[in-house]
Amino acid sequence: MEHRLHKPIGVFDAGIGSYAIVQEIQRAHPAQDLLYLADRASFPYGSKTKDELAAAVLAAIEALAARGAAAVVLASNAPSVVVLDTLQDRLPLPVVGVYPPVREALRASRSGHVAVLGVQSLVSSAEIQAYIRREAAGARVETANASPLVEHVENGDFLARPAPTQAAVDRYMADLRRRWPDVDACTLSSTHLPWLRPYFERAAPGMHFIDPAQSVVEQLRPRFSQGQGRVVCLATESAAHPLSGLQAMLDTLGVRLKPELISLQ
Repeated sequence: MEHRLHKPIGVFDAGIGSYAIVQEIQRAHPAQDLLYLADRASFPYGSKTKDELAAAVLAAIEALAARGAAAVVLASNAPSVVVLDTLQDRLPLPVVGVYPPVREALRASRSGHVAVLGVQSLVSSAEIQAYIRREAAGARVETANASPLVEHVENGDFLARPAPTQAAVDRYMADLRRRWPDVDACTLSSTHLPWLRPYFERAAPGMHFIDPAQSVVEQLRPRFSQGQGRVVCLATESAAHPLSGLQAMLDTLGVRLKPELISLQ
């Protein structure tokens, strides 16, 4: 099936999160063919070391290149910030990363105090602090570990168990506001987190939540091609995150895709 795609753009991360980027590309350019890879065997990126992240990312990019991708979106903030620069001379095709929209959050903020919500490997890295220094020009930017919330997306709780998911987001935002009472804008800097946006907005009315997906689409515009708008879904699996779980989430979302199981080993 994938050989009939016309100059497809590959989109991947360690699970269901990157499908939000697929949807943004489809809205912007319905004729674009896409290769969507959910690398569930690598979930979660948030607990990986820098070397482990680099290996997982390079394996996924090489797999998408082998299937004809003309460009790839690394649809995860953590490896985009932490390892993408170090991989540049090994990449077989152009790769667009996803980065925390710190400047946009500061523009939306009234207090000038914002937070980057991301997985542990992102918020604890030296690379994110260097990135924030470049982007924030001395403004107050906190980093907050949202890894526990990511699991509510990857295991499907945000669809099947909304009450426990809301309770978890409520606790998270209450703790964040206790630590930093004047933070009034947060970046959703894991591609899983935008799926929880309605939960965040109920937990923290008046808070701005910024999703970087649109900026990714703008970077891709020169690479869009006239295909037929087809999407091929590829996936890896683990015992904790089997292919059947991804299929169930896609079905619940009303997404008519049948994932093809692949190995990146």
